[in-house]
Amino acid sequence: MKLTLYHYVHCPFCVRVRMALGFLKLPYESIVVPYNDETTPIKLTGVKMLPIMEIDGKAMNESLDIIEVLDKENKLKTKEMKNSPEYPEFEALLGRLGSDVHSLAMPYWIWTPEFNETSRAYFQKKKEQKRGPFKDLVKKQTQFADNIRKELEVLENKLRPYYLSEKFTAYDILLASHIWGLYVVPEFQFSEGLHKYLQNVKGICEFNYHQDFWR
Repeated sequence: MKLTLYHYVHCPFCVRVRMALGFLKLPYESIVVPYNDETTPIKLTGVKMLPIMEIDGKAMNESLDIIEVLDKENKLKTKEMKNSPEYPEFEALLGRLGSDVHSLAMPYWIWTPEFNETSRAYFQKKKEQKRGPFKDLVKKQTQFADNIRKELEVLENKLRPYYLSEKFTAYDILLASHIWGLYVVPEFQFSEGLHKYLQNVKGICEFNYHQDFWR
């Protein structure tokens, strides 16, 4: 099975797939797509949406669908997660958390090696249409950080030591991928417990957030 992942390094949904690939120990070709490249994703799937996983030449979108296809032995219990009564609440919480994470982290993400001057300007213009000027987001850092910490306290109380479980599952990939990008924000600090949890997830998934910056 030949695997090629088209992704953005900062994207939580792309990180989901990278973590799953590491957990499943599946080798793959990594292609970091410039954010202003509309041609590549549209050519592959008809829409500008990443991640895109190409499996033996056939491309597909949607991070959870990709993970389900890759996880042939259902080691991550993705199907069970999606059908569990806790999942809608978890998904809603991730949505709230993700909004503040993006507002806090975006002004930092654009200065990583993933972006050049052209793709940075494209990204900023697109995101400011939805969230407002980045300079205003930076002024609200304390507000976003406080909101995130409140949500993370709720999540951390559900770690046993993994999310609602003694075993590592897809829940942990979704949680870790959504908040991993906060490590780029120097003003934000995880609690000791959550930092240990994230580093544990990193080890289990053989995950290195920065490696694709330097390919």
